[in-house]
Amino acid sequence: MTYPSSKNSIITLDDWLDTPLGEYIRAWEQERLDALTADIFGFNAVQIGFPKLHALRANRMQHRWLSDMQAPQPAKHGQASNPHKASVVHDFGELPFASQSLDLVVLPHVLEFANEPHQILREVERVLIPEGQVIISGFNPASLWGLRQAAGSVTGAHFLPEYAEFISLLRLQDWLKLLNLEVNRGHFGCYMPPCKSEKWLRRFSFMEKAGGRWWPYCGAVYVVQAIKRVKGMTLIGPSWVRKAPRVRQSLTITHKAPKSDHGKS
Repeated sequence: MTYPSSKNSIITLDDWLDTPLGEYIRAWEQERLDALTADIFGFNAVQIGFPKLHALRANRMQHRWLSDMQAPQPAKHGQASNPHKASVVHDFGELPFASQSLDLVVLPHVLEFANEPHQILREVERVLIPEGQVIISGFNPASLWGLRQAAGSVTGAHFLPEYAEFISLLRLQDWLKLLNLEVNRGHFGCYMPPCKSEKWLRRFSFMEKAGGRWWPYCGAVYVVQAIKRVKGMTLIGPSWVRKAPRVRQSLTITHKAPKSDHGKS
């Protein structure tokens, strides 16, 4: 049984990320993800969706994958190439990895654009090892941006990508708790008023620090980190030898990053 996600929604988000507002969001999330993933160790990590964000860039695991619903586009002249070792094309509702085979899964803005977000989370819980971690980012409906988006849904003038159901942090925490995914830490950010021009974004840049101090839970975006807990499990030490995750036969490898040419004249 398949649980298709909305490709039109993902495409809409992809185009929106090229706007000044999208670049602002990307820069903030990239900084937080670099800080969160740098100290997560293991062997296998996967970023699901959002290929314009290099969520695993700062991570040092041996196997790092990017999964998406379509093949990644070749990097244009002047753009950075895909830093992931390989890309996998599949439906987000059925992850093509063996159970308990991944140490880290990153879901940047995936759940709010999915037709079956619960199914995606169930799959994430399945493929994570005990004490494995998941990092989720999303738009905060309890923010100035969320209010602007709600007003735009009535008038037809959407401020954020149109095809999305933004998930509150409390709602997300309830979902994670049901799957024994314990929230470890989280961050809110992007406190500027809902404006689209680069000029006004620069003028309101001072609000980033002020918002974090005076109204910390009203940031336009959040990033949450959770750990998979297994009841009755006793940790006896690290597993030094572990195989790479087995993938289903339907897995399609669509891209491999070229080897570095450092040291060549």
